[in-house]
Amino acid sequence: MKNKVNMKTKMKTRKAVLKRFKLTTSGKILHRGHGGRHHISAKSKRRMRSLNVPKEVLGRYKIKIRRMLAT
Repeated sequence: MKNKVNMKTKMKTRKAVLKRFKLTTSGKILHRGHGGRHHISAKSKRRMRSLNVPKEVLGRYKIKIRRMLAT
């Protein structure tokens, strides 16, 4: 009889989170800002440029997203 090794199950990556967030090499989690899809003509060009820049996730959400990314 072979020895059975007790192995923990692997955490699966949540694919929806993987599509929305990017993990950098330094450990930051980046996401796209909200508000850049509708009523674009009502927003200034400066505001639209700032919405295109990825923002860093801060606080408690960072821990939750890291867990969902299975890292």
